[in-house]
Amino acid sequence: MNLGENPVMGDRFGKTGFRILAYISITLAAAGVVLPLLPTTPFVLLAAFFASKGSPAFAQWLEDHPRFGPAIDHWRTRRAVPARAKVLACSMMALSWGMLFALGASGMVLGISGVFLCGTACYLVTRPSY
Repeated sequence: MNLGENPVMGDRFGKTGFRILAYISITLAAAGVVLPLLPTTPFVLLAAFFASKGSPAFAQWLEDHPRFGPAIDHWRTRRAVPARAKVLACSMMALSWGMLFALGASGMVLGISGVFLCGTACYLVTRPSY
């Protein structure tokens, strides 16, 4: 039997999966609070998205959280990202590309990764800051 054939079973599996992804994301976000190289904001936003699909109570807790709630609110209302997060993300992308270069990655790998990293950085930098 396919999960798509049984809406009750498929819905339960989906909610559980989203809940697990929300907990994993918030764990990574919490680690990012204390680890300087791990970003917090993207994982908080992922956790909020997954929680909204799998656990309304957890989603509400995230939105009301004093540390995580403001980031979720700023993203939802203005699609804004903290300036510190932008700087850290762009720095890590540049460092990652530099490591590829220093380790002798092929020109194709450098070109493709460079295009995607630059595209991501451009998107991020053009979002409003708070």
